[in-house]
Amino acid sequence: MDDNLLAQTLRMSSLTIPHYTHAPVTKANLEYADLAIIDLSKAGTLEGRLELAKDVREALRNQGFFYVVNHGYTSAQMARIFDIADIPFAHVSEDEKKTYAAKMKETGSFQGYKPRQYWHIDNGVRDQLEHYNINRDVTKRRHPEPLRPFLPEIGAFARHNHDDVLHPILRLLSLSLELPEETLAKLHEFSAVGETYVRFMKYYPRNEEEEAKTKGVWLKGHTDFGTLSILYSQPVAELQILTKDGTWKWIKHFDNALVINAGDAMEFLSGGFYPATIHRVVQPPTDQQKYTRLGVFYFCTTNDDVKLVPLADSPVLKRFGITRRFEDGDEPTMGAWRRARTVAYGQSDLKPADDKGVEEEIINGVPVKHYN
Repeated sequence: MDDNLLAQTLRMSSLTIPHYTHAPVTKANLEYADLAIIDLSKAGTLEGRLELAKDVREALRNQGFFYVVNHGYTSAQMARIFDIADIPFAHVSEDEKKTYAAKMKETGSFQGYKPRQYWHIDNGVRDQLEHYNINRDVTKRRHPEPLRPFLPEIGAFARHNHDDVLHPILRLLSLSLELPEETLAKLHEFSAVGETYVRFMKYYPRNEEEEAKTKGVWLKGHTDFGTLSILYSQPVAELQILTKDGTWKWIKHFDNALVINAGDAMEFLSGGFYPATIHRVVQPPTDQQKYTRLGVFYFCTTNDDVKLVPLADSPVLKRFGITRRFEDGDEPTMGAWRRARTVAYGQSDLKPADDKGVEEEIINGVPVKHYN
Protein backbone atom coordinates (compact mmCIF):
# COMPACT_ATOMS: atom_id res chain seq x y z
CA MET A 1 0.00 0.00 0.00
CA ASP A 2 1.20 3.54 -0.78
CA ASP A 3 2.71 5.17 2.37
CA ASN A 4 0.59 8.33 2.00
CA LEU A 5 -2.60 6.27 1.63
CA LEU A 6 -1.65 4.18 4.65
CA ALA A 7 -1.03 7.28 6.77
CA GLN A 8 -4.33 8.81 5.66
CA THR A 9 -6.15 5.59 6.39
CA LEU A 10 -4.72 5.39 9.89
CA ARG A 11 -5.84 8.97 10.56
CA MET A 12 -9.34 8.26 9.24
CA SER A 13 -9.69 5.08 11.30
CA SER A 14 -9.94 7.28 14.40
CA LEU A 15 -13.32 8.60 13.17
CA THR A 16 -16.00 7.56 15.62
CA ILE A 17 -19.01 5.66 14.31
CA PRO A 18 -21.62 3.49 16.04
CA HIS A 19 -20.52 -0.07 16.64
CA TYR A 20 -22.50 -2.72 14.77
CA THR A 21 -23.51 -5.57 17.06
CA HIS A 22 -23.87 -8.94 15.36
CA ALA A 23 -26.39 -11.56 16.37
CA PRO A 24 -25.18 -14.20 18.83
CA VAL A 25 -23.93 -17.39 17.20
CA THR A 26 -26.81 -19.83 16.75
CA LYS A 27 -27.24 -22.71 19.16
CA ALA A 28 -29.21 -24.72 16.58
CA ASN A 29 -27.89 -28.13 15.64
CA LEU A 30 -27.14 -27.54 11.94
CA GLU A 31 -25.49 -29.82 9.41
CA TYR A 32 -22.39 -27.88 8.44
CA ALA A 33 -20.25 -28.41 5.36
CA ASP A 34 -16.79 -29.78 6.13
CA LEU A 35 -14.58 -27.14 4.52
CA ALA A 36 -10.80 -26.90 4.25
CA ILE A 37 -8.97 -24.13 6.11
CA ILE A 38 -6.24 -22.41 4.09
CA ASP A 39 -3.60 -20.68 6.20
CA LEU A 40 -2.14 -17.87 4.09
CA SER A 41 0.75 -17.42 6.51
CA LYS A 42 2.27 -20.51 4.84
CA ALA A 43 2.36 -18.77 1.44
CA GLY A 44 5.64 -16.97 2.15
CA THR A 45 7.75 -19.77 0.67
CA LEU A 46 7.51 -21.74 -2.56
CA GLU A 47 7.32 -24.96 -0.56
CA GLY A 48 4.41 -23.57 1.45
CA ARG A 49 2.61 -22.37 -1.68
CA LEU A 50 2.94 -25.74 -3.37
CA GLU A 51 1.44 -27.42 -0.30
CA LEU A 52 -1.40 -24.89 -0.15
CA ALA A 53 -2.00 -25.24 -3.90
CA LYS A 54 -2.80 -28.93 -3.37
CA ASP A 55 -5.18 -28.06 -0.52
CA VAL A 56 -6.95 -25.36 -2.55
CA ARG A 57 -7.24 -27.68 -5.53
CA GLU A 58 -8.86 -30.41 -3.44
CA ALA A 59 -11.18 -27.91 -1.72
CA LEU A 60 -12.48 -26.34 -4.93
CA ARG A 61 -12.79 -29.68 -6.69
CA ASN A 62 -14.69 -31.36 -3.85
CA GLN A 63 -16.51 -28.66 -1.87
CA GLY A 64 -16.28 -25.49 -3.94
CA PHE A 65 -15.79 -23.40 -0.79
CA PHE A 66 -12.92 -23.02 1.66
CA TYR A 67 -11.96 -20.85 4.64
CA VAL A 68 -8.94 -18.55 4.72
CA VAL A 69 -7.18 -17.57 7.95
CA ASN A 70 -4.15 -15.40 8.65
CA HIS A 71 -5.18 -13.11 5.81
CA GLY A 72 -3.60 -9.99 7.26
CA TYR A 73 -6.62 -8.41 8.99
CA THR A 74 -6.89 -8.41 12.77
CA SER A 75 -10.15 -9.00 14.63
CA ALA A 76 -10.25 -5.27 15.44
CA GLN A 77 -9.89 -4.37 11.75
CA MET A 78 -12.61 -6.87 10.91
CA ALA A 79 -14.95 -5.28 13.46
CA ARG A 80 -14.13 -1.83 12.08
CA ILE A 81 -15.02 -2.74 8.49
CA PHE A 82 -18.37 -4.15 9.65
CA ASP A 83 -19.05 -0.87 11.48
CA ILE A 84 -18.35 1.00 8.25
CA ALA A 85 -20.43 -1.50 6.26
CA ASP A 86 -23.57 -0.53 8.20
CA ILE A 87 -23.30 3.18 7.33
CA PRO A 88 -24.94 2.94 3.86
CA PHE A 89 -28.02 1.32 5.44
CA ALA A 90 -28.39 2.81 8.92
CA HIS A 91 -27.14 6.35 8.29
CA VAL A 92 -28.27 7.24 4.75
CA SER A 93 -31.81 8.50 4.14
CA GLU A 94 -34.13 6.73 1.72
CA ASP A 95 -34.12 9.79 -0.55
CA GLU A 96 -30.33 9.87 -0.70
CA LYS A 97 -30.25 6.12 -1.40
CA LYS A 98 -32.39 6.73 -4.49
CA THR A 99 -29.85 9.29 -5.70
CA TYR A 100 -27.13 6.64 -5.62
CA ALA A 101 -29.21 3.71 -6.89
CA ALA A 102 -27.44 1.37 -9.33
CA LYS A 103 -28.87 1.17 -12.83
CA MET A 104 -28.39 -2.58 -13.13
CA LYS A 105 -30.94 -3.19 -15.85
CA GLU A 106 -29.60 -0.36 -18.01
CA THR A 107 -25.85 -0.67 -17.44
CA GLY A 108 -25.19 -4.23 -16.24
CA SER A 109 -23.29 -2.78 -13.29
CA PHE A 110 -23.98 -3.18 -9.58
CA GLN A 111 -22.17 0.03 -8.60
CA GLY A 112 -24.36 1.89 -6.09
CA TYR A 113 -27.45 0.64 -4.24
CA LYS A 114 -29.51 -2.40 -5.05
CA PRO A 115 -32.78 -1.59 -3.26
CA ARG A 116 -34.92 -4.02 -1.34
CA GLN A 117 -37.58 -5.89 -3.35
CA TYR A 118 -35.74 -5.48 -6.65
CA TRP A 119 -35.44 -9.23 -7.32
CA HIS A 120 -38.29 -11.72 -7.62
CA ILE A 121 -37.69 -14.80 -5.46
CA ASP A 122 -40.75 -17.04 -5.86
CA ASN A 123 -44.58 -17.00 -5.89
CA GLY A 124 -44.72 -13.21 -6.11
CA VAL A 125 -42.36 -12.67 -3.16
CA ARG A 126 -39.56 -10.19 -3.70
CA ASP A 127 -36.24 -9.99 -1.85
CA GLN A 128 -35.63 -8.27 1.47
CA LEU A 129 -31.99 -7.36 1.08
CA GLU A 130 -30.22 -4.25 0.01
CA HIS A 131 -26.60 -3.74 -0.83
CA TYR A 132 -24.21 -0.97 -1.65
CA ASN A 133 -21.42 -1.73 -4.12
CA ILE A 134 -18.18 0.20 -4.42
CA ASN A 135 -15.68 -0.26 -7.23
CA ARG A 136 -12.21 -1.18 -5.95
CA ASP A 137 -11.24 2.32 -7.16
CA VAL A 138 -13.46 4.26 -4.76
CA THR A 139 -13.05 7.44 -6.84
CA LYS A 140 -14.94 5.97 -9.83
CA ARG A 141 -18.18 7.61 -8.72
CA ARG A 142 -19.67 9.76 -5.96
CA HIS A 143 -20.98 8.21 -2.76
CA PRO A 144 -23.58 9.11 -0.11
CA GLU A 145 -22.41 11.91 2.14
CA PRO A 146 -22.30 9.86 5.39
CA LEU A 147 -19.95 7.37 3.72
CA ARG A 148 -17.48 9.88 2.25
CA PRO A 149 -15.27 10.34 5.34
CA PHE A 150 -14.61 6.58 5.31
CA LEU A 151 -13.66 6.19 1.64
CA PRO A 152 -9.91 6.10 2.39
CA GLU A 153 -10.51 3.14 4.71
CA ILE A 154 -12.73 1.41 2.17
CA GLY A 155 -10.12 2.01 -0.53
CA ALA A 156 -7.43 0.49 1.68
CA PHE A 157 -9.74 -2.44 2.41
CA ALA A 158 -10.22 -3.04 -1.33
CA ARG A 159 -6.47 -2.85 -1.91
CA HIS A 160 -5.82 -5.31 0.90
CA ASN A 161 -8.33 -7.78 -0.53
CA HIS A 162 -6.84 -7.47 -4.00
CA ASP A 163 -3.14 -7.61 -3.17
CA ASP A 164 -3.08 -9.66 0.04
CA VAL A 165 -5.98 -12.08 -0.42
CA LEU A 166 -7.07 -12.36 -4.06
CA HIS A 167 -3.63 -12.43 -5.70
CA PRO A 168 -2.13 -14.95 -3.23
CA ILE A 169 -5.08 -17.30 -3.81
CA LEU A 170 -4.82 -16.85 -7.59
CA ARG A 171 -1.14 -17.78 -7.38
CA LEU A 172 -2.11 -20.97 -5.57
CA LEU A 173 -4.68 -21.73 -8.26
CA SER A 174 -2.13 -21.13 -11.01
CA LEU A 175 0.27 -23.52 -9.30
CA SER A 176 -2.54 -26.04 -8.90
CA LEU A 177 -2.97 -25.96 -12.70
CA GLU A 178 0.83 -26.28 -13.12
CA LEU A 179 1.01 -22.85 -14.73
CA PRO A 180 3.41 -19.99 -13.91
CA GLU A 181 2.43 -18.46 -10.58
CA GLU A 182 1.39 -15.08 -11.96
CA THR A 183 -0.83 -16.45 -14.76
CA LEU A 184 -4.17 -15.73 -13.10
CA ALA A 185 -3.00 -12.71 -11.12
CA LYS A 186 -2.03 -10.96 -14.37
CA LEU A 187 -5.64 -11.28 -15.51
CA HIS A 188 -6.80 -9.44 -12.35
CA GLU A 189 -5.01 -6.08 -12.41
CA PHE A 190 -6.10 -3.57 -9.80
CA SER A 191 -5.83 -0.65 -12.22
CA ALA A 192 -7.52 -2.34 -15.20
CA VAL A 193 -11.08 -1.71 -16.36
CA GLY A 194 -13.37 -4.10 -14.54
CA GLU A 195 -16.01 -4.60 -11.89
CA THR A 196 -14.14 -6.15 -9.00
CA TYR A 197 -15.78 -4.45 -6.05
CA VAL A 198 -16.53 -4.21 -2.34
CA ARG A 199 -20.11 -5.05 -1.37
CA PHE A 200 -21.81 -4.14 1.88
CA MET A 201 -25.08 -6.05 2.16
CA LYS A 202 -27.90 -6.21 4.68
CA TYR A 203 -30.63 -8.86 4.90
CA TYR A 204 -33.82 -7.97 6.76
CA PRO A 205 -36.22 -10.45 8.44
CA ARG A 206 -39.30 -11.48 6.44
CA ASN A 207 -42.85 -12.17 7.55
CA GLU A 208 -44.38 -15.63 7.93
CA GLU A 209 -46.40 -15.36 4.71
CA GLU A 210 -43.29 -14.63 2.65
CA GLU A 211 -41.41 -17.48 4.29
CA ALA A 212 -44.25 -19.91 3.55
CA LYS A 213 -44.51 -18.85 -0.11
CA THR A 214 -40.78 -19.31 -0.70
CA LYS A 215 -40.29 -22.30 1.65
CA GLY A 216 -37.77 -20.25 3.59
CA VAL A 217 -35.52 -19.57 0.59
CA TRP A 218 -34.23 -15.99 0.48
CA LEU A 219 -32.05 -16.38 -2.62
CA LYS A 220 -32.36 -19.46 -4.84
CA GLY A 221 -29.33 -21.63 -5.42
CA HIS A 222 -27.08 -19.87 -7.93
CA THR A 223 -23.49 -19.34 -9.02
CA ASP A 224 -21.57 -16.06 -8.88
CA PHE A 225 -20.49 -14.66 -12.25
CA GLY A 226 -16.90 -13.74 -11.39
CA THR A 227 -13.75 -15.73 -10.69
CA LEU A 228 -13.63 -15.73 -6.88
CA SER A 229 -15.93 -14.37 -4.19
CA ILE A 230 -14.52 -13.36 -0.80
CA LEU A 231 -16.96 -13.31 2.12
CA TYR A 232 -16.04 -11.99 5.56
CA SER A 233 -17.48 -14.50 8.01
CA GLN A 234 -20.34 -13.28 10.24
CA PRO A 235 -22.47 -15.20 12.73
CA VAL A 236 -25.98 -15.23 11.20
CA ALA A 237 -26.46 -18.70 9.68
CA GLU A 238 -28.15 -18.28 6.29
CA LEU A 239 -25.63 -19.44 3.68
CA GLN A 240 -25.79 -22.99 2.34
CA ILE A 241 -23.91 -24.85 -0.40
CA LEU A 242 -25.13 -27.68 -2.60
CA THR A 243 -22.82 -30.62 -1.93
CA LYS A 244 -21.84 -33.36 -4.35
CA ASP A 245 -24.35 -35.73 -2.78
CA GLY A 246 -27.17 -33.34 -3.66
CA THR A 247 -27.85 -32.04 -0.14
CA TRP A 248 -27.70 -28.47 1.15
CA LYS A 249 -25.28 -27.88 4.02
CA TRP A 250 -24.69 -24.79 6.12
CA ILE A 251 -21.54 -22.65 6.18
CA LYS A 252 -20.30 -22.33 9.75
CA HIS A 253 -19.12 -19.01 11.16
CA PHE A 254 -15.50 -18.68 12.28
CA ASP A 255 -14.27 -15.48 13.88
CA ASN A 256 -11.94 -13.46 11.65
CA ALA A 257 -12.08 -15.96 8.81
CA LEU A 258 -12.85 -15.50 5.12
CA VAL A 259 -15.05 -17.78 3.05
CA ILE A 260 -13.97 -18.23 -0.59
CA ASN A 261 -15.85 -19.75 -3.51
CA ALA A 262 -15.38 -20.06 -7.28
CA GLY A 263 -17.71 -18.43 -9.84
CA ASP A 264 -18.59 -18.77 -13.52
CA ALA A 265 -15.48 -17.08 -14.84
CA MET A 266 -13.21 -19.45 -12.91
CA GLU A 267 -15.15 -22.40 -14.32
CA PHE A 268 -14.73 -21.05 -17.87
CA LEU A 269 -11.01 -20.27 -17.46
CA SER A 270 -10.31 -23.68 -15.92
CA GLY A 271 -12.26 -25.55 -18.59
CA GLY A 272 -14.63 -26.91 -15.96
CA PHE A 273 -11.83 -28.16 -13.68
CA TYR A 274 -12.99 -25.71 -10.99
CA PRO A 275 -16.81 -25.62 -11.27
CA ALA A 276 -18.71 -22.55 -10.15
CA THR A 277 -20.10 -23.28 -6.69
CA ILE A 278 -23.87 -23.50 -6.22
CA HIS A 279 -25.01 -21.75 -3.06
CA ARG A 280 -28.17 -20.17 -1.65
CA VAL A 281 -29.44 -18.05 1.23
CA VAL A 282 -32.24 -19.31 3.50
CA GLN A 283 -34.12 -18.21 6.59
CA PRO A 284 -31.81 -18.40 9.62
CA PRO A 285 -32.45 -20.69 12.61
CA THR A 286 -35.17 -19.70 15.08
CA ASP A 287 -32.78 -18.08 17.57
CA GLN A 288 -31.47 -15.66 14.90
CA GLN A 289 -34.64 -14.82 12.98
CA LYS A 290 -35.22 -11.40 14.57
CA TYR A 291 -31.77 -10.14 13.58
CA THR A 292 -30.51 -8.46 10.42
CA ARG A 293 -27.54 -10.01 8.68
CA LEU A 294 -24.79 -7.59 7.69
CA GLY A 295 -22.37 -8.87 5.05
CA VAL A 296 -19.00 -7.71 3.74
CA PHE A 297 -17.74 -9.08 0.41
CA TYR A 298 -15.08 -8.62 -2.23
CA PHE A 299 -16.38 -9.91 -5.57
CA CYS A 300 -13.58 -10.56 -8.05
CA THR A 301 -13.59 -10.57 -11.83
CA THR A 302 -10.82 -10.54 -14.41
CA ASN A 303 -10.06 -7.42 -16.41
CA ASP A 304 -13.10 -6.63 -18.56
CA ASP A 305 -11.31 -7.37 -21.84
CA VAL A 306 -10.22 -10.92 -20.86
CA LYS A 307 -11.76 -13.60 -23.07
CA LEU A 308 -13.24 -16.36 -20.91
CA VAL A 309 -11.46 -19.19 -22.70
CA PRO A 310 -9.87 -22.20 -20.98
CA LEU A 311 -6.21 -21.92 -20.00
CA ALA A 312 -5.34 -24.66 -22.46
CA ASP A 313 -1.58 -24.52 -21.76
CA SER A 314 -2.19 -26.03 -18.33
CA PRO A 315 -0.66 -29.52 -18.12
CA VAL A 316 -3.40 -30.40 -15.64
CA LEU A 317 -6.17 -29.50 -18.08
CA LYS A 318 -4.40 -31.41 -20.84
CA ARG A 319 -4.48 -34.50 -18.64
CA PHE A 320 -8.00 -34.11 -17.29
CA GLY A 321 -9.64 -32.68 -20.37
CA ILE A 322 -11.44 -29.40 -20.99
CA THR A 323 -15.17 -28.78 -20.83
CA ARG A 324 -16.14 -25.81 -22.99
CA ARG A 325 -19.32 -23.89 -22.23
CA PHE A 326 -19.07 -21.86 -25.47
CA GLU A 327 -18.36 -22.70 -29.06
CA ASP A 328 -14.84 -21.74 -30.17
CA GLY A 329 -14.87 -18.09 -31.15
CA ASP A 330 -18.09 -17.35 -29.26
CA GLU A 331 -16.53 -16.95 -25.83
CA PRO A 332 -17.56 -13.65 -24.19
CA THR A 333 -15.22 -11.24 -22.50
CA MET A 334 -15.47 -10.89 -18.74
CA GLY A 335 -17.16 -7.54 -19.24
CA ALA A 336 -19.83 -8.98 -21.54
CA TRP A 337 -20.54 -11.92 -19.23
CA ARG A 338 -20.89 -9.91 -16.02
CA ARG A 339 -23.11 -7.33 -17.75
CA ALA A 340 -25.41 -10.06 -19.08
CA ARG A 341 -25.61 -11.83 -15.69
CA THR A 342 -26.20 -8.57 -13.81
CA VAL A 343 -28.99 -7.42 -16.13
CA ALA A 344 -30.79 -10.78 -16.00
CA TYR A 345 -30.48 -11.75 -12.34
CA GLY A 346 -33.83 -11.70 -10.52
CA GLN A 347 -35.46 -9.94 -13.48
CA SER A 348 -35.80 -12.55 -16.21
CA ASP A 349 -38.38 -15.33 -16.47
CA LEU A 350 -36.98 -18.67 -15.35
CA LYS A 351 -38.04 -21.83 -17.18
CA PRO A 352 -38.13 -25.34 -15.70
CA ALA A 353 -34.96 -27.30 -16.50
CA ASP A 354 -34.66 -31.05 -16.97
CA ASP A 355 -33.53 -31.55 -13.38
CA LYS A 356 -36.24 -31.59 -10.72
CA GLY A 357 -36.40 -28.36 -8.72
CA VAL A 358 -34.11 -26.54 -11.17
CA GLU A 359 -35.00 -23.51 -13.29
CA GLU A 360 -32.84 -21.87 -15.92
CA GLU A 361 -32.32 -18.85 -18.11
CA ILE A 362 -30.20 -18.67 -21.25
CA ILE A 363 -27.40 -16.09 -21.21
CA ASN A 364 -25.04 -15.75 -24.16
CA GLY A 365 -26.28 -19.15 -25.30
CA VAL A 366 -25.35 -20.78 -21.99
CA PRO A 367 -27.97 -22.24 -19.60
CA VAL A 368 -27.64 -20.55 -16.20
CA LYS A 369 -29.36 -22.64 -13.56
CA HIS A 370 -31.20 -21.62 -10.39
CA TYR A 371 -31.86 -24.23 -7.71
CA ASN A 372 -35.05 -24.14 -5.68
